[in-house]
Amino acid sequence: MTNEEIRETLADNYPDAITADGFDDAIVGILSGCGRPDVVCYDYAKCVEVLMKRDHMSEEEAQEYMDFNVVGAYVGKASPLFLHNWRSE
Repeated sequence: MTNEEIRETLADNYPDAITADGFDDAIVGILSGCGRPDVVCYDYAKCVEVLMKRDHMSEEEAQEYMDFNVVGAYVGKASPLFLHNWRSE
């Protein structure tokens, strides 16, 4: 799916889902669980890559930024989650 198709799918099927601005390239999909709202799932490593490329951060700077400002930004039960994909590392 393209980023535009992902955005359309989210808007059409998950209107309450919250996204992390500027990280569309790192969206993996939706996480679902019993008794929980569906949330957008991002690939943590791809988010780090976005920061390194877009904002010219070192890997260490990007990880620190992610941990403090993105992953640590709780904006309610529908806050996005960030996957550390062990199979692709």
